[in-house]
Amino acid sequence: MPHDHEQCINKALRRADAICSRRGVRLTPLRRQVLQLLWTDHCAVKAYDLLDALKELAPAAKPTTIYRSLEFLLEQGLIHRIESLNAYVGCDHAEQEHDKLFLICDRCHKVEERIAEEVMRAVAEETAGAGFVPAHQTLEIHGVCTACRFRQRSNRKRSSKPSATD
Repeated sequence: MPHDHEQCINKALRRADAICSRRGVRLTPLRRQVLQLLWTDHCAVKAYDLLDALKELAPAAKPTTIYRSLEFLLEQGLIHRIESLNAYVGCDHAEQEHDKLFLICDRCHKVEERIAEEVMRAVAEETAGAGFVPAHQTLEIHGVCTACRFRQRSNRKRSSKPSATD
């Protein structure tokens, strides 16, 4: 079944509206637009790329505009910062406090957020065993996603078939 990304974006925006309303904070039109831009696909987006996209809609937008919006969205748990990429991605689990495990494809740059309770519990046990008290846990794993691996296999099969001139 193909991924309906429009539904994904709408769900994220409805969830953000509900969370902000419950918390009594304002999801301003600008903040909502930045969030929508982040959900354009499932890739992490750098702040200046967001600024470029936002300028198409609000030509007067400045870096502080983006950084203030990102700060608000981070505080509300609606987005995450991917440290290794210095970029941001929408949060799939904004309703609950959670540790973060990200699978980051180095080819297509898609980011998948996973709860992975057992993995995070193992990390917590390991840090506790070392006498270390983490402020927060985020695990970023870089590699190649299933779709990119499939494309690579398909391309190899196509290029290894003998041509009519062989």
